[in-house]
Amino acid sequence: MVNPSKITEGGIEYSIGRFNGFEMFYDFPKILIYLDAKGKLLFGKQFQIYDDDKDIIYKLSNYFIKDTEKCELAGIDPDKGLLISGPVGCGKTSLMKLLQFIVPLQRSYSVIPCRNIVFAFNHLGYKIIEDYGSGSFFCFDDLGVEPIGRHYGQDCNVMGEILLSRYELFLKSKLKTHATTNLNAEELEERYGNRVRSRMREMFNLIAFDKNAKDKRK
Repeated sequence: MVNPSKITEGGIEYSIGRFNGFEMFYDFPKILIYLDAKGKLLFGKQFQIYDDDKDIIYKLSNYFIKDTEKCELAGIDPDKGLLISGPVGCGKTSLMKLLQFIVPLQRSYSVIPCRNIVFAFNHLGYKIIEDYGSGSFFCFDDLGVEPIGRHYGQDCNVMGEILLSRYELFLKSKLKTHATTNLNAEELEERYGNRVRSRMREMFNLIAFDKNAKDKRK
C-alpha cells in the first residue's frame, strides 16, 4: 500500500504526517518543510515560504487534505473550487501550482494562463470554449485581465463563456474549477457581468491575500 505521509523529492524523503494504514494524520509544520523544498525544486532556490502567508497556506492545506472540520471553521466548502485573489506577485499562482503536490493520490489539475486560452480561441474558435468547458481539471490563472477574444471578426468574452460551461458541470457532477485573479469582486462583475459573477459565488471559495501583500518577484 502506498504511504501518503511520505513524499520523495530529489532523492530525499519528506514526511508530511502519519499514516496508520487506514487514516492519514497531517502535520502542518512538516507540510511547510515539504512545500519549501518542493517550491525550490519547481521555482528555483530563491523560493521561500513567508510568515505572512502561513495563514493562507494553512487554509489551503486544509482544503487540499479535505480536513472538513478545519475547513468549516474557516468557512471553506471542500466541494467548491478555489478563487485565489490578491495583488500582482503575491504568490497566488505559485501556491496553486505547489499545493496539489501534498495530495499526490488525488487527481491533479493544470494551471493555464487565461490569456493563452484567449489566444488559442483567436486561432481555433469556439472549440477552445468546448475544450476548457469540459470535464478536465483546471486552474485558470490571471482571470479577468485577459483580452476579449476575436474569431473571424466576432468578439467573445471567452473566459466568461468557459465559466458558464464550468458552472453547468459543477451543478451536474460537482466538477471543481480553480482560478487566480488580481481583481476584486466588483471588478470581476464589471468584467464578466452579474450572471457570471453570481455563478462564481456558487462555484468558488474566495481566499484573499491582503491587498498590501508585497510583490515577491521583486
